[in-house]
Amino acid sequence: MKTTLRSLTLPALIAFALAAGPAMAQQGTPETAPPAAAAQKPPTTTPKSAQDHGQKHADAVEQRIADLHAQLKITDQQSKQWDAFAQTMRDNARKADEAFRERAQKLPTMSAPDAMKSYADLTETHADNMKKLSSSFSDLYDVLSPDQKQIADAMYRGKAPGAPRKGKSSSTAVSSATH
Repeated sequence: MKTTLRSLTLPALIAFALAAGPAMAQQGTPETAPPAAAAQKPPTTTPKSAQDHGQKHADAVEQRIADLHAQLKITDQQSKQWDAFAQTMRDNARKADEAFRERAQKLPTMSAPDAMKSYADLTETHADNMKKLSSSFSDLYDVLSPDQKQIADAMYRGKAPGAPRKGKSSSTAVSSATH
């Protein structure tokens, strides 16, 4: 059960970490924090480093979408559900980036309880995004062929399609992936 939960949440945590890393790094340490006067006024424009990170994250999401499309061998008949799933991934990434950027801008002036609440809000945003992504993926999964479902099942279990599980032959692993 632990392994299954871990393999299901790993892709979500990776996406969360990709978005969270730069926001955490932007918090600064007391030695690098801006003077009190500067800390009182949040920046009105997005710093270039945040823009660069936003673009890198968007590029990573697009690469993940392309990789999934190729691995799942999406057909023209599945494009409606695929497009909805891919758009959900893009929307989630944008929302997460916006939330982290906003928190990073406000963090220097937040009290400890406010900082904790803002982190809880980020976690809630992430959970909401995962619910939307899960629903969208379920719609896609419903139109996948049995072979595609087997590939998806293996991907989201954290192992390559056809790779034997510990203590099982590859035919048992493939068989159990379809049930």
